[in-house]
Amino acid sequence: MHQTRRRDRRLARRARPEPARRQASRLTVVGADVVVVGYFSAKEKDFVTLMASAATELTARGARVVGLSVQRRGVSDGGAQKMGLPYSSRTLLSYGKVRGVAEACEQANADAAIFVASLTERQRRALTAILGCPAVSLSDILAAD
Repeated sequence: MHQTRRRDRRLARRARPEPARRQASRLTVVGADVVVVGYFSAKEKDFVTLMASAATELTARGARVVGLSVQRRGVSDGGAQKMGLPYSSRTLLSYGKVRGVAEACEQANADAAIFVASLTERQRRALTAILGCPAVSLSDILAAD
């Protein structure tokens, strides 16, 4: 009987993220102040163009881009060996970069942080809590329209 309760609690915990998923898909960028965040490997030489095209795409949808932030992976010798892995499975970015993005969001009073890379539900929840504004993947914004 005790195990049944434990299983029930686990199922209840798994059911909670559903509203966060709905909220992320409902986010409209029309009139929103957004910070665009990119995560690129050192192999990606054209990351500036990718960031500019993401900002242009968001501007075309009615958003105001108030900040840009880029995290590059694999630039140093140690990072090149781990290039396929994110800095943190929880936040995708390094701790210092997350703090920098949070400060940029706070200073610009941003309505959302739009990530060029796709985010998992866990990353989305963690980044939303840390940044103080919704963290959404650009692919989610493009798919919503």
